[in-house]
Amino acid sequence: MIQNAFDRLVTIMETLREKCPWDKKQTIQSLRQMTLEETYELTDAILDEDWANIKEELGDLLLHIVFYSKIAAEQQKFTIEDVANAISDKLIKRHPHIYPPETQSEDLLEVKNEEDVKRNWERLKLKEGKTSALSGVPVSLPSIIKAMRLQEKARQVGFEWERKEDVWEKVTEEMNELQSAINQRESQLRQQEELGDLLFSIINYARFLNIDADAALESTNKKFQDRFTQMEAIARQEGQNLNDMTLQEMDAIWNSVKVAKLGNE
Repeated sequence: MIQNAFDRLVTIMETLREKCPWDKKQTIQSLRQMTLEETYELTDAILDEDWANIKEELGDLLLHIVFYSKIAAEQQKFTIEDVANAISDKLIKRHPHIYPPETQSEDLLEVKNEEDVKRNWERLKLKEGKTSALSGVPVSLPSIIKAMRLQEKARQVGFEWERKEDVWEKVTEEMNELQSAINQRESQLRQQEELGDLLFSIINYARFLNIDADAALESTNKKFQDRFTQMEAIARQEGQNLNDMTLQEMDAIWNSVKVAKLGNE
């Protein structure tokens, strides 16, 4: 059934590429931005745990994978079969505790938990020619996610705090350094650097709490947007416009929305 469904998609893609003017015109460059958009739409659906949309967005991403592979095949670079076989080979090679090769370090063949699996994964990547434990983090990743990935990769080689209390001390230290830079009226660039250090430390602390910092911030973004739009609606009902209201008047409505929301939870 899976093979039939996938073959159907590949056949449809081949037909569209041959007969549809829009599909025929696309290149890997023209698809790039659309792929990013589809990826973010999937992450939105995941955050909302909207399974119907997750299914739809996964389909859109799968289409893009088939689309890129079709273009590559036309240029005699690789095929969709090459893509599938490459990831299969990688998975087998990176899981020696499941698929033990004839020759492999014994310490890679036994794992006790998921941390051992991730540690082995990074060690194998270095053996494959990676020059740094931090290799493989895309330059264009959003900053919060990039910070999380860099910290996680550093952790795999033991560059990690032992206790979350130590991380919180670092957060406090960075907070004080930022406040000092502000009080001493240091340059905007210096204040930016200290703010970056503080954000990096907070993201690190979130990891120790097993909290996805990006998901946490997005949840707050949505909460703020929801409360702000409710505040606008209440103001309109009262015949007012936010532009004409004082901060105290808006804050009073904001607090009423907040209290109502907490009461419904």
